[in-house]
Amino acid sequence: MIPLKDNIPSRRYPLINIILIILNFVIFLWELSLPESLKEYILYNYGFVPQRFWNFKLSFYHIFPLFSSLFLHGGWAHILGNMLFLWIFGDNVEDNMGHFKYLFFYLISGIIANVIQGFFSYNKYIPTIGASGAIAGVLGAYFIYFPNARIITLAFLGFLIDILYIPAGFFLILWFLSQFLLGVSSLAFETTGGVAWWAHIGGFLFGLIIAPYLKKKRRRRFDLWDF
Repeated sequence: MIPLKDNIPSRRYPLINIILIILNFVIFLWELSLPESLKEYILYNYGFVPQRFWNFKLSFYHIFPLFSSLFLHGGWAHILGNMLFLWIFGDNVEDNMGHFKYLFFYLISGIIANVIQGFFSYNKYIPTIGASGAIAGVLGAYFIYFPNARIITLAFLGFLIDILYIPAGFFLILWFLSQFLLGVSSLAFETTGGVAWWAHIGGFLFGLIIAPYLKKKRRRRFDLWDF
């Protein structure tokens, strides 16, 4: 199933969500322009390598990849899939949190997701890259805020292709269950690369837990933190 759109319009311009999408594409295009040797250097020095993090050295070299890895992608399918989900689900979550809190939430979700992926990784020397852990946090928040929204979904039913209007809660539960089952199977078969299933699981659960505390309170006065 491929989500195409939801049925909830944003009440104001999703500034941070748009900036995040643009920034991800700009960095990805920069990656494409690099020679292969430099791409590998970027991957291993700015991607999140669990073994390096678990050395517990509080240095820029060890900590910064938790953040920088969120803006690196491995190919067109990787970034297009991630940005599609961020485009569909991120604007409404930003609307409910406010711009600054949404940015903070997005980054922390990605960092938490990286740490959880690092804990469950079979080979802790393989870098984790991509925005999917942060976006999974956004999906968890969307589940809390808009479970009754409708997701316009492209569904492949055998040889048939159809457009379905699926309740957001149901869509996201199916998504999470698929990530969980694939995450468990990756442990059972000691998968050493590919999709960071546990980053998705961890990010989503973090979003579920923290989203209720970040929902913007409606006030008549101007609040800079809610901007």
